[in-house]
Amino acid sequence: MSNLITSSKVHLGQKIAFGIGMFANQMFPAIMGIFMVVLVQDLGFPGWMWGVIFFAPRIFDSITDPIMGFISDNTKSKWGRRRQYVLAGGVVMGVSYIIMWQLFKENSLQFNFWYFFLWSLVFYLGLTLFSVPYVAMGYEMSDDFHERTNIMAIAQFIGQWAWVIAPWFWVIMYDPEWFPTPEEAVRQLSFWVAIPCAICAMVPALFIKSKSTLDEDYEPLNAANIGSSVTKIYDSFVEAFKIKEFRKICGATFLIFNAFNTVAALTFFVIVYKLFNGDTEASGIWVSLFGCLGAFGTTFIVIPVVTWMSKVLGKKKAFLVAQGISILGYIMLWFLFVPGKPWMYIIALPFFSFGIGSLFTIMMSMTADIIDVDQLNTGKRREGIFGAIYWWMVKVGFAIAGALSGIIIGIVGFDPDLATTDQQSAVDGLHAFFCFFPVAGTLLAMYIMRNYNITEESAGEVRKELNKRKVENNN
Repeated sequence: MSNLITSSKVHLGQKIAFGIGMFANQMFPAIMGIFMVVLVQDLGFPGWMWGVIFFAPRIFDSITDPIMGFISDNTKSKWGRRRQYVLAGGVVMGVSYIIMWQLFKENSLQFNFWYFFLWSLVFYLGLTLFSVPYVAMGYEMSDDFHERTNIMAIAQFIGQWAWVIAPWFWVIMYDPEWFPTPEEAVRQLSFWVAIPCAICAMVPALFIKSKSTLDEDYEPLNAANIGSSVTKIYDSFVEAFKIKEFRKICGATFLIFNAFNTVAALTFFVIVYKLFNGDTEASGIWVSLFGCLGAFGTTFIVIPVVTWMSKVLGKKKAFLVAQGISILGYIMLWFLFVPGKPWMYIIALPFFSFGIGSLFTIMMSMTADIIDVDQLNTGKRREGIFGAIYWWMVKVGFAIAGALSGIIIGIVGFDPDLATTDQQSAVDGLHAFFCFFPVAGTLLAMYIMRNYNITEESAGEVRKELNKRKVENNN
């Protein structure tokens, strides 16, 4: 039944090829969030249009992701189950991203809205086409407990460079020496983002090994089977969530990622108004540096340390220690945001970065272990379904975070048109949410994961049983 292309050790070139795909998977949404400011700031999109553009694609994703997972898991092809979709998704993302940002102020607001909205759906369809099978490729690259962590660590190391690079687009977009207007900036920069990222997205399809699945016993993918396929997708979701350990990593990821992104949207306001009394010019590059240095710390400190801890302590303990360090970092940010001394927050960034920096390295490795448990229970390899469910939780968390950011601004009564001296309590309230809201989410996630019980030993036993069944089936 299995078509795994696995071995205990994976060649470094294969790991790097997978990691290059992660750069595209993270760079596209990272730049998308920065470019979207132009819609409101320069093209006059009102709040309701922003809300539709922000939430509708996530709803679209919630439908297409599980369908794509089912299709990918059951594809019979001489190229395997994943590669052709990853390749096609890279092309669709690249082309639609460029077209999507060809917006002109001279056009009517309604035209620009519908033009962007419809092309954004095409882009997100391409993202689904790419990301769901791409993530599944990583899950099935190795059956070794620690090698899976190594694969995800290298992927996250490469992918994190997107977050090192992305904040500097703020500087480029709004510098008249680069572009006359921000709308002109996004029109031209879309080419420079989309073409390299599309190429990176196609690298896993071109260079990661796979084998033919033409002779595998998969669910039929045809028009006559659409109705039953939907039912089977639902059944697959139910079966996946019956695995207690999978529910735990989904819940913990939702809490940590949601809490982080809720306050990440407040970063600009907290830095400018807490440290520079609302003077955006005086804040200079300090907003960009916060995101850039945080990602840089994740790349060169967090990922290597967490990978080492995972081997020494085990994945669960490594997760708990890393999240504990991140809590320390958030608390430090409460004391190190000192007006007139912005450099002080840099001290907290290496600690703060352990939260998100460790999350996907460990959780994606854990998911691969859980997929083995699912195969033991059902006899099926369903990397696509598990990847779709896990990343659906991430996307839902991201969408909710956008709404919570606005709610927090309303709760504290913050007004970006006023100086800090006129609303000190509101700015302090934003700062408090910025530091302690993620602490609450992280503590809940740690509580959920306290009894996670897939260890290296138990995973090894599952792997032995699967190998035994494979030998019996081949005889």
